[in-house]
Amino acid sequence: MATDMTNTTSERGFTTAILHSDRASPIEHGALHKPLHLSVAYGYADAHELAAVFQGRQPGYAYGRQGNPTTAALEAKVTAMERGVATVCFSTGMAAIGALLLALTRGGDHVVASRYLFGNTTSLFSTLEAHGTSVTYVDATAAHEVEAAITPATRIVFVETIANPRTQVADLARIGEVCRRRGVLYVVDNTMTSPWLFRPVDCGADLVVNALTKYIGGHGNALGGAVTDTGRYDWTRYPNIIDTYKSAKRELWAIQQIRKKGLRDFGATLAAEQAHHLSVGAETLALRLDRQCANALVLARRLEAHPRVRAVHYPGLDSHPQHTLAKSLFRAAGALFSFELDDTVDPFAFLDRLRLVVLSSNLGDNRTLAIPVAHTIFWEMGPARRASMGIADSLIRVSVGIEDEADLVADFEQALV
Repeated sequence: MATDMTNTTSERGFTTAILHSDRASPIEHGALHKPLHLSVAYGYADAHELAAVFQGRQPGYAYGRQGNPTTAALEAKVTAMERGVATVCFSTGMAAIGALLLALTRGGDHVVASRYLFGNTTSLFSTLEAHGTSVTYVDATAAHEVEAAITPATRIVFVETIANPRTQVADLARIGEVCRRRGVLYVVDNTMTSPWLFRPVDCGADLVVNALTKYIGGHGNALGGAVTDTGRYDWTRYPNIIDTYKSAKRELWAIQQIRKKGLRDFGATLAAEQAHHLSVGAETLALRLDRQCANALVLARRLEAHPRVRAVHYPGLDSHPQHTLAKSLFRAAGALFSFELDDTVDPFAFLDRLRLVVLSSNLGDNRTLAIPVAHTIFWEMGPARRASMGIADSLIRVSVGIEDEADLVADFEQALV
């Protein structure tokens, strides 16, 4: 069921609105959270009503693969956070991106994407190319490169707010202007910033992707992803909307098609229990991320000044190429940074000396995590592709948690012996 929710965040503060969003509609027995709905099938006493739900003419639940009331509550929460009109959730963030591309592109279409996309996203785009949709990778820190790559066949421009792991910041507002002027669908992956630090709708984004696993969930205990329609795009102009899905309100055509052709056909359903974990985690997003960003800035500054560190990549530092841009766009510079060690330091030995920091590939967790990028999450790309993305062999990615600042500083300093 496509979730259509009035924007409550304009009336209340961010955390207040999210904290009380479940209670915007009645809950059984006065519970403060939406309950777990574990049923796969949904019965209707009226056959006409059942048909109307299947045809998208009225809200409801057709089958558990397309959603359930627990997931719908999370979708409403994400919609409010992103100031959108509708959201559809998936089992992972990658499933959300894959479903979006599967539902809205056809063979012969063209996509413009940031060359700094996360490794798995780049891998997905290569699969898309194998099925007949061409992709041009550009430097998304420069809007003119995006515009130069657009052709008559371009359907989507896809960028991330902050690149993982080298933290390049896309020129989001100017790219939005380009897409609006050229009539191209603008998709922004907001995972690295989350709707607390940045709302892509403010820069003209038409669809917003969030890997809910990361900062929105925040506790490393549930996978999930979401696509939110901001309501900005006129879907009557998009050539790939199937007539069948034009029975819904015009602003919901794309979400309806993504839910049907992406979620239903692709089958990457978010389970009710995972949706519940993510929904509860979202309540403390702002509190957690404020602490994480503060810790990240302190650590980045300490490491930048350390003689055994060659470079630190973090938008909150004055030395970052897009520092001024990041300040103009985001509430804070995020909770992820990467750094390169001096040639005299073995990155594996350094990581093994860390006592508090967890060696893990996740990010957005309450705990601080670190990983050697070139040898793990970007290994499949090969040295040439890594070099084109500025990923050195000694690059360490750090996802900063909510630990006490002094404990984190002490752990990094003792490991840099």
